[in-house]
Amino acid sequence: MIASEILNAKILIVDDQEANVALLDQLLGEAGYTAVTSTQNPAEVCALHGDNNYDLILLDLQMPGMDGFQVMEGLQADNPKGYIPVLAITAQPGHKVRALEAGAKDFISKPFKLVEVKTRIRNMLEVRMLYKELQNHNKLLEQTVQERTMDLTSANTQLTQEIEERKKAEKSLHKTYAEIKRLKDRLQEENVYLRNEVDQKFNFGEIIGQSDALSVIFSQVQQVAPMNATVLLLGETGTGKGVVARAIHRSSTRKDRPLITVNCTTLPATLVESELFGREKGAFTGSDARQIGRFELADGGTIFLDEIGEMPLELQSKLLRVIQDGEFERLGSPRTIKTDVRIIAATNRNLKEEIRNGKFREDLYYRLNVFPITLPPLRQRKEDIPLLVNHFVAEFNNKIGKKIETVSTNTLSLLRDYHWPGNVRELESIIERAVITSQGNSLQVLDRFEAIQMTDEIAGGNDPQEVKALAELEHDHIRQVLQQTGWRIEGKNGAALLLGLNPSTLRARMRKIGIVRQ
Repeated sequence: MIASEILNAKILIVDDQEANVALLDQLLGEAGYTAVTSTQNPAEVCALHGDNNYDLILLDLQMPGMDGFQVMEGLQADNPKGYIPVLAITAQPGHKVRALEAGAKDFISKPFKLVEVKTRIRNMLEVRMLYKELQNHNKLLEQTVQERTMDLTSANTQLTQEIEERKKAEKSLHKTYAEIKRLKDRLQEENVYLRNEVDQKFNFGEIIGQSDALSVIFSQVQQVAPMNATVLLLGETGTGKGVVARAIHRSSTRKDRPLITVNCTTLPATLVESELFGREKGAFTGSDARQIGRFELADGGTIFLDEIGEMPLELQSKLLRVIQDGEFERLGSPRTIKTDVRIIAATNRNLKEEIRNGKFREDLYYRLNVFPITLPPLRQRKEDIPLLVNHFVAEFNNKIGKKIETVSTNTLSLLRDYHWPGNVRELESIIERAVITSQGNSLQVLDRFEAIQMTDEIAGGNDPQEVKALAELEHDHIRQVLQQTGWRIEGKNGAALLLGLNPSTLRARMRKIGIVRQ
């Protein structure tokens, strides 16, 4: 500790007797203290301390009008958890214990013994400087404490109490550092997750269209977004359930917190629980590090459970508990974690049918079905197709570096006449492919839709054998492409790209027509 720091300490003398003030002022000046002020009005002490934050207040306990005990009460009230640097001055032996109980750190007896006054002032200022170093320089504190402990102990045994207080402060700081580390780990997990989300390609751009069917969706989103109600998005694959979920989150009071997406179809069944709720290190074979789950990452924000109908039945009860009670445990940990999460779920399945088949919990369904929104398939809003085409052409022009400027009437008619089983997602894939292959500045769609259209037409007719034959044809074609790609669905050489389908659409088709890897 630098001696100049002690000599530059701010000291306030409070005594109604001018002679006492003068004596203490002279004593401190001769001892080398440079920042000494005084007052004979005890009512000014709280305001003066608030403005100057004194390192030491020499306070006479016996003053008319307002005694030293009342002054200490005022200081304590102004800063109930702060350090009150009072050195009490009294001629009454009974006042000493009372002064310490009221918050004084030490006392001086009248009449003054100059050596005692100097020693006690010096000791108390040393304690004050150490306290300030504790607040501002925790790393330096341990070395300073080790260097000063023996000196302080021999100088005044009363400093034992102060040392205990420093140890408590150190323990509190360690707890603070642990909390900071926990928050840092969580922020890192959020950043990793959000970077992965940014790297992923959205289902399609923002919801584009002006149809009556979309107007209903916009109205429903506007109604439910500001609320914390659970939303269930229903509709076929590719209709834009993910985009609507993002629109709800962006318009909610939680927009400044993360939107965490969980696609229940892409997570292996063995990892769904740890992905949702997290796991501790060693929770199971191969878990060599702690992982924060999606519900914990989404705390204060929104979690989007896409394809909720695919969630394993054994996990549905845990999801129900989170919805009802807002709590869960990480795998391998007995500690219950509280979370405040808004849930948006989506499915292309008929959950009532799944309930009848014993694959979905009825109580979970009613918890999710608070505010259902059914997204229309593209074939029910074909008037939006020209707007969507223009939007995707502009998007892929920018992405690929092409300059497609026109779309012919024949091309638009062809696209409007198709029944779009893959909905907007399928349209996006076809437009991207067309932008890549088009020559010149006019969009040229080379895809042929007749076979699928024929399937749809025959399905409404009276020739089940022919429908069956086309279904078998589709089955064989998809299986053949999968075999060519080594059953790889996603990626540059995946079957989804060769078939012109989104990977999730291809998986849904495989489930529907019973294709299983052998």
